[in-house]
Amino acid sequence: MALKEDFEKLLESLKTERDEIKLKLHLGSMEARDEFEGVEKNWNAFTQKAADITDDTVETSEEYIEKAKVVGEELKATYDRIRARLSK
Repeated sequence: MALKEDFEKLLESLKTERDEIKLKLHLGSMEARDEFEGVEKNWNAFTQKAADITDDTVETSEEYIEKAKVVGEELKATYDRIRARLSK
């Protein structure tokens, strides 16, 4: 299922990006830190959905995966904004 593989790639990419940002936040601005803390709720919801999707014993629909991908793309956009602030 290509959709599931695409989702798993997105998940790994987001994990890496999130970890890199967490390291840079120690040196970053308060605004970036606040935005990151605010997006953590979305990250927690996303990782729960990811656990369901990647668990072969849990049946997930394509619609569920698509919705999770949308949340993942929103997380990516937020992480990109935070990374840009930290790069200044």
